[in-house]
Amino acid sequence: MNPETATHSTTERTLHTANEVILRPERSLTALAVSRLVKNRLAVLGLVILCALIVAATMAPLLTRYSPTAMDTSNRFQPPSLEHLMGTDQFGRDLLSRIVYAGRVSLTVGIISVGVAGLLGTIIGLTSAYYGGWWDLLVSRLMDVLFAFPPVLLAIAIMAALGQNITNVMIAIGIVNTPIFARVVRATAMGVSGRLFVEAAQALGASNRRIILKHVFPNCLPPLIVQTTVAFAWAVIAEAALSFLGLGTRPPTPSWGRILDEGRNVMEYAPWQPVFAGLAIMITVFSLNVLGDGLRDALDPESTR
Repeated sequence: MNPETATHSTTERTLHTANEVILRPERSLTALAVSRLVKNRLAVLGLVILCALIVAATMAPLLTRYSPTAMDTSNRFQPPSLEHLMGTDQFGRDLLSRIVYAGRVSLTVGIISVGVAGLLGTIIGLTSAYYGGWWDLLVSRLMDVLFAFPPVLLAIAIMAALGQNITNVMIAIGIVNTPIFARVVRATAMGVSGRLFVEAAQALGASNRRIILKHVFPNCLPPLIVQTTVAFAWAVIAEAALSFLGLGTRPPTPSWGRILDEGRNVMEYAPWQPVFAGLAIMITVFSLNVLGDGLRDALDPESTR
């Protein structure tokens, strides 16, 4: 073959390959994160379980045959059967109905309390990291004071001050979770605020609000999403703990913690009551934890998987 022809052919192949590389669209960070998450079977399992729990709580009237508050003393302490799949309690109430309806309470408390905590913590963390100065010092010391108390004891103290009410449960759990979100967002935002693209936006005259929302906040989303799943799991446990101690929902409203409290005195001859309530809490927390681990791996920019 003529050397000039071979050289020309090689050059054409090189240019063609280069054009393919240039024209080939790169995968977005979102698509890459979703791909990583889908490959994590345990995280997918957690997501499926969580979705199933949400659907069951939402469609509770269609999935249960009995009212969660209907009493039938002639069917007290019935073991699991085809008539009552999870048995009945000391008042003859269907345990399956109570657990499904109790899921509504736990998931509602988790969503609202974590949503409020995430919103307040994000605002506090972003402004504290970006503006600094006396505001950062004040916020940091206030968060340190809240961190000095054990979370459950702080929630109990807030409930004791506000009173027994499901709304107050959400407020208490939201207050306890706010410092955690604020610290996570602040730590991430402080690392972003000194980056060149933030300084460039400041030099171009962009407002502080635009810089925070368009440049700083998007970089705080990955750890914020992971922290949301962790806080959600803790909120479910906290709500159950407060209801177990008599500080949560009022009777006869069902709650997983209240079902545990009612079943602990009858464990000798009706063990299914606390067992099924405990399993509901365990499965919910398990799904949130494995989903959080999967999201942490999927959103990690340094992950090579």
